[in-house]
Amino acid sequence: MEKKKRLKKPDWFKVSYDSGVGEVAKMMEDNALHTVCKEANCPNRGECYKKRTVTYMIMGNQCSRNCKFCNVTNGVPTKLDENEPLRVAESAKKLNLKHVVVTSVTRDDLEDGGANHFAKTITEIRRLNPETTIEVLIPDLKGEPKNLDIVIAAKPDVINHNMETVERLYEKVRPEAEYERSLFVLKYVKENAPDILTKTGIMVGLGETEEEVYKLMDDVLAVDCDIFTIGQYLQPTRKHVDVEEYVSLEKFDEYKKVGEEKGFKFIASSPLVRSSYTAAEALEAHIAKTKSEK
Repeated sequence: MEKKKRLKKPDWFKVSYDSGVGEVAKMMEDNALHTVCKEANCPNRGECYKKRTVTYMIMGNQCSRNCKFCNVTNGVPTKLDENEPLRVAESAKKLNLKHVVVTSVTRDDLEDGGANHFAKTITEIRRLNPETTIEVLIPDLKGEPKNLDIVIAAKPDVINHNMETVERLYEKVRPEAEYERSLFVLKYVKENAPDILTKTGIMVGLGETEEEVYKLMDDVLAVDCDIFTIGQYLQPTRKHVDVEEYVSLEKFDEYKKVGEEKGFKFIASSPLVRSSYTAAEALEAHIAKTKSEK
């Protein structure tokens, strides 16, 4: 069987890491902290580290699931580090972060999916950084309301849970996840905590159709999701799902326009967009827009 030829990356993906990476990377290493920036090999790591911003990844760097798009290692999860929430908060203070984003590996091995560890991290960040806004990018926490309630009770400013791709591609891209369960997470949060902003994001270039993207937009709008992000899928290694298409800049602009017309409060759509990339700007834009409408 002839091996599929890899598509050539467009010029806009030619990004480089510079001196800004070393200082922040060392800080994370010295504090025994993980970032999704590094673990997922994010193309924006150089830019974000230079700005002294990071997306913390808690509960280790071994994921209990094995999604076919993700560069985070699948393996036996490590024991929870009870001091990690405090170290995250202290690090955020050292970096003088005005907006903190915290995500995690999926921890299906834990009864609560890691919900209590998220809540402790939120609490510590707020204790040491009272003026800082907090965004958590959570796994589906097994779709259990009691687990979601724990995170909601900690009162982050934004709860993000990514849909990742259109419904048809779940079996191929996210075989251990469920489209309806991810929708339920967004729905449950908004119904039970209307003051918390909800957010989700997808990758394109996996073989989805335009119509499928628009249907997904409608599905997440139907559960009152506030913020939506769209970025280009990049294949981490040859073992991961192939890139089927490098979506044009014009198409990203079109997705943004249609999303705004459909009613998202904020939408970011471009090749290098990731769910936590320029997250602070997204929140600031939403707050400014809300104030202007009053």
